[in-house]
Amino acid sequence: MFQFSLSLFNDILRPFNTTYRCWSVSMLPGSEREDVERGGKIIMPPSALDILTRLNINYPMLFKLTNKKSNRHTHCGVLEFIADEEKIYIPYWMMKNLLLDEGGVVQVESVSLEVATFSKFQPQNTEFLDITNQKAVLENCLRNFACLTTGDIIAIKYNQKVYEMCVLETKPGNAVSIIECDMNVEFAAPVGYQEPKHEKKPAAEEMMIDPADLMPEPTGFVAFKGSGNRLDGKKKKENPDDQLNQVKVAYQRGIPDYNYSIGTIQFLRNIRPVTNDNENENQEGFKPFAGSGSVLKTKKKKK
Repeated sequence: MFQFSLSLFNDILRPFNTTYRCWSVSMLPGSEREDVERGGKIIMPPSALDILTRLNINYPMLFKLTNKKSNRHTHCGVLEFIADEEKIYIPYWMMKNLLLDEGGVVQVESVSLEVATFSKFQPQNTEFLDITNQKAVLENCLRNFACLTTGDIIAIKYNQKVYEMCVLETKPGNAVSIIECDMNVEFAAPVGYQEPKHEKKPAAEEMMIDPADLMPEPTGFVAFKGSGNRLDGKKKKENPDDQLNQVKVAYQRGIPDYNYSIGTIQFLRNIRPVTNDNENENQEGFKPFAGSGSVLKTKKKKK
């Protein structure tokens, strides 16, 4: 009786450690299980549940999967106990990390992991940057995972597209549990991403822009806009005050562009007024007092 009790006590303290034939989720009989493929949990046989209930293990159940041939390992949780005996079904991305083929032998060992406080991911494709809120999408996808292992390349699915993420770092250990935890997440630059190059031109090469060129042309009535002529026929001298008046006119506030659309820039060019050749000809041929006159007083006819 004492020997039986001691043997039973040793069985309770013994951790779960056994080997199974490993298959991908696509080989699972029945309908397709996308919930298993896009998560980090496996399907085990019912006999594993019987053994686990008699052992002294921590909940939730977490396991370490090891491929001794390639010396690769990862960590996972369990989703269901409906697999055939001596078989387990795992996601395809997990098989790639373990370098396992269909029907390969994998060692399954129960473990206890610390709760995660920090993790850093690196997208394996720049297409992940097209997602508007990357952290929210990753947080939603990690709900199907039980733990993370540094060095693993996990696969998440969003909008019918699969994105691969490399787990660069986890704290407080290389393998952590992410069930009911408050974890800080950071992203590294995606593989193949290049920072855009902004070439700055030297200050000497920058074009000096006159503010008057950016102002719209004055519209409507402008006082004293026409040209004048001297009575003696001489050419008109340029007055510096006229140039100041022209500058003032150029700086007049224009009418707002009500058709402006947000996000666009309109460059206004300085349009020079078109000179009329007829006006120049008239100015060159101008002669003062060249017109014909009339007498206001009419002469009386002699009888």
